[in-house]
Amino acid sequence: MKIYRAAIFDMDGTLTDTLADLHDSVNEMLAHYNFPLRTLDEVRQFVGNGARKLMIRSLPADKENFVDEALKFYDGCYARNCLNKVAPYVGIMEMLAALQSKKIPLGICTNKQHFAAVAIAEKILAPIKFSCVSGDEPNQPRKPNPTRALACAEKCSVAPEDVAYLGDTAIDIETAINAGFLAVGVTWGFRPRSELVDSGAQIIIDHPHELLERVNFG
Repeated sequence: MKIYRAAIFDMDGTLTDTLADLHDSVNEMLAHYNFPLRTLDEVRQFVGNGARKLMIRSLPADKENFVDEALKFYDGCYARNCLNKVAPYVGIMEMLAALQSKKIPLGICTNKQHFAAVAIAEKILAPIKFSCVSGDEPNQPRKPNPTRALACAEKCSVAPEDVAYLGDTAIDIETAINAGFLAVGVTWGFRPRSELVDSGAQIIIDHPHELLERVNFG
């Protein structure tokens, strides 16, 4: 059986439930400009491609020229809100601790803002230590481009074919495939199982504890 030597994770919808803070921040921005607010389910469908795409999807259809201003205001909102309601999904901390006890290098590669990814990793996922936390930054490619994911693998000192990558969206599965990782879909996040199947997930798990049952780490 193939042995995997590192695990890299998406963040939103995979390690942590960030939806409430994202929703609050989107609606704080929209209310500031007197635009119609968005529902929780709308924001659930809008996330995954970075904050700029979230703004494009959240703003009224005729406000495409407003994206830069909205994004600047939203970033301030989310910087204040990103630790308010976020929490690890049930079983995540135990799964991460089990991997850490096996001395498996851990990484995070996400399209959320880098400042928020680092804050959540340090404050919400402590005491777990990550070899790499890579979020969205200016002039850096977003997933499904594999560049940042491959840089994470390098920081974990592991070849791409020895990495298992976990995520809850088609973007994550495409990223894993593009990077040459094992593509593991998780069903507890923001998207349905059908999206993971359609995007080519090699393994799909319904609870974090299944990871060590389905993937051989060593």
